Amino acid sequence: MKENKDTGASERKKDHIELAFRSRVNLEELDQRFYYEPMLNAHPGENTEICVNFLGKQLNAPIWVSSMTGGTALAGIINKNLARACGQFKLGMGLGSCRQLLNSDAFLADFQVRKYMGNQPLYANLGIAQLETLIAAGKTDRISELIKKLDADGLIIHVNPLQEWLQPEGDRFACPPLEIIQKTIDKVPYPIIVKEVGQGMGPQSLLELLKLPLAAVDFAAGGGTNFALLEILRSSESIAENYSCLTNVGHSAEEMVRFVNQIISENQNQLQCREIIISGGIYDFLDGYYLTQKLQMPSVYGQASGFLKHAQVSYETLEQYVQLQIDGYKLATKLLKVK
Repeated sequence: MKENKDTGASERKKDHIELAFRSRVNLEELDQRFYYEPMLNAHPGENTEICVNFLGKQLNAPIWVSSMTGGTALAGIINKNLARACGQFKLGMGLGSCRQLLNSDAFLADFQVRKYMGNQPLYANLGIAQLETLIAAGKTDRISELIKKLDADGLIIHVNPLQEWLQPEGDRFACPPLEIIQKTIDKVPYPIIVKEVGQGMGPQSLLELLKLPLAAVDFAAGGGTNFALLEILRSSESIAENYSCLTNVGHSAEEMVRFVNQIISENQNQLQCREIIISGGIYDFLDGYYLTQKLQMPSVYGQASGFLKHAQVSYETLEQYVQLQIDGYKLATKLLKVK
């Protein structure tokens, strides 16, 4: 039997010597969320499964591509790349706001991505302001028509009162969003997800949503893109001076996990919604692994900025990113235990 010689050993040892002093991690930088358990499992292999059943379908990883964009020159390419990744890796996806499609098909091609996704979960997206207008006008049939046109599985409703208040062109809500959501459920015969847009939600809002027959609640917590801040940056100096304090209002995804766990313990028999998308400030697979393990309800974790960054470059760049994130999640399941 031939001896297996490590031909790269010399070069590798040289690298180790040269990089040793640059490779120190201070104790305060250690990730305190996990126990590192290197003795219990082998490395993940090709047969390592992290599949989840979510929204009535199977995802090969607990990853949700969060709602992003549409109606710009680059949007069609971004959505196509994202949908291709969802089809290839068997993930789920929410479209960006489909508001423009209610009155025109000019940007329809940006959103028609079902052909790239196969049977993976795909959800259209409208804001609470648009739904309030359609309900008042007796035109809720347009919502179902939109979902059919996109061959989507259902609808995401985004609720964004802070953003609308601060947006120079923003809408004003005449009714509490909860009323509009309930009326939409009554009028639209499709699964519905409700999300915020970057501030998250407090425990009372979460409780009322979880009591409804929703397909899922999407946290859209603080820590990612802050649309209140984004609108302030688009506004006048006086708006910025008076309302900049609002940009720090909201809840983190970790805080919202605690809220939901408390709600489950105190209101188990009242809850109809049983699935969660944990999103907002989720930067990598470690964040996603930690929070999905902490939440006491079936969940996936959503990312937007990481996917968006790579989808703009090329599909190959996005493909590599998604594969690395999935492989990293698999590694976490083998080596890390949540504290």
